[in-house]
Amino acid sequence: MVQANDRKIKWGILGTGWIAGQFAKDLVHAKNGEIYAVGSRSNENAQRFADQHHIPQVYGSYEALVNDPDVDAIYVATPHPFHKDNVLTCLQAGKAVLCEKPFTVNSNELEEIVSYAKEHKLFLMEGMWTRFLPPIIKVKEWLEAGRIGDVRQVKADFGFRMGWEPESRLLNPSLGGGALLDVGIYPISFASMIFGSQPKAISSVAHIGETGVDEEFTIVLSYESDQTAVLSGAIRLELNNEAYIRGTEGYIHIPSFFNAQTVSLHVGGEEVEKFTDDRQCEGYTFEAEEVGRCLLEGLTESPVMTLDESINIMKILDQVRGQWGLRYPFEG
Repeated sequence: MVQANDRKIKWGILGTGWIAGQFAKDLVHAKNGEIYAVGSRSNENAQRFADQHHIPQVYGSYEALVNDPDVDAIYVATPHPFHKDNVLTCLQAGKAVLCEKPFTVNSNELEEIVSYAKEHKLFLMEGMWTRFLPPIIKVKEWLEAGRIGDVRQVKADFGFRMGWEPESRLLNPSLGGGALLDVGIYPISFASMIFGSQPKAISSVAHIGETGVDEEFTIVLSYESDQTAVLSGAIRLELNNEAYIRGTEGYIHIPSFFNAQTVSLHVGGEEVEKFTDDRQCEGYTFEAEEVGRCLLEGLTESPVMTLDESINIMKILDQVRGQWGLRYPFEG
């Protein structure tokens, strides 16, 4: 357990892929954390990653990493079909866990690991880094102050056109490929943050490609008081990657909302305020600092990205996939 008078959380990284590298680079900027150890399925991969990111402790297995008594928190950076088992390995060793989004591939898996964490009073959080970016914090401040009146509609999309690589993770159903879990979770989580409740109705359509995964989709979520969210995602189609929050008195525009650096407030047809983040990191720093803050305060979950909300979001993903008749091979 991390003590309040300790200066920095010692982080372990489980996995050595691209997202692990992004997190490792950003940890340099964290005020309350430092990178301490990395674990991979081979000593060679772990050592290569450690050399690249100047990590002192190197482990050639996940089990060795989680059993290091000096590791306070572990960032799980493996592909999402492996998240449940990897997170449980960390939790069973008594470690705090930050798991890269999507938390798991379905709500049954997520409820299993959340139940274990709560039963054993261990910290667990989904790595939805967008929630902790300064521009998104500013958006929440504007909304709480009623700057755009009553929020009526959210529109958000995130998509890119990848090359035709049928064996790649994104197009491989055996690796949980497709747009929904990889990029679609961003606009869905964004809508959840804005409306703060589960939708009363979900309507969706998707294009299922040759490999059997969703290549693009659009979802309409309907909430109480007739509020709506129109959300799109794609891995074989270029989208604008922006979000609009529209209210009765104005709107908020967020270019590149998933890694937002600039947000603008519009009232009466004019831009009345703009916020630009001058951060020196990609932005993963802020979610790491949130984990550190929670651990130092003795919390077992973040009030910003709660476990119940993560479960509710995953249930939306489940329902959407159900509408498409899309199940991954490992789901049975």
